[in-house]
Amino acid sequence: MAWDEWERLKADAAARGSTGMQLNHVPMDPGGSGTGDLKSDRKAWAKAGADTKGLQDDIGQALGKLDDGQSGLGDTSGVQSAAAQQELYASWKKYVGDVKGRCGELGGLLERSGHDLAMSDADVKAELDKISAKYHDTEAVGGQAKGR
Repeated sequence: MAWDEWERLKADAAARGSTGMQLNHVPMDPGGSGTGDLKSDRKAWAKAGADTKGLQDDIGQALGKLDDGQSGLGDTSGVQSAAAQQELYASWKKYVGDVKGRCGELGGLLERSGHDLAMSDADVKAELDKISAKYHDTEAVGGQAKGR
């Protein structure tokens, strides 16, 4: 008797069709064409974070070469091209230093996000916004007339 009832319940459920899973804070159809095959891999997050943070080493080497190339310039007063070159150097040194810092912070965020997969999308977005605000692109310096 119980098996007959079980078979009837399964047949009724199959006839109604699958309703799928719905999270309470997410609308049923958020406008995307997702397939419902959400997968996340801690190792992939950790690798992405480590690789992004690893860019800091290469950028640090590039900064060292930039400094080496700048050495020996000497006094730039009275020579417009040398003063312009010094200005360009300072701009690029700051920009590349910021890129290095951004890689470190973004890599750390990726690692933390994937470590326990507990951060919500809103939390990750907020952290990304903080990084973007901190490391906004520098204003263009080279090639500007600056009233001359």
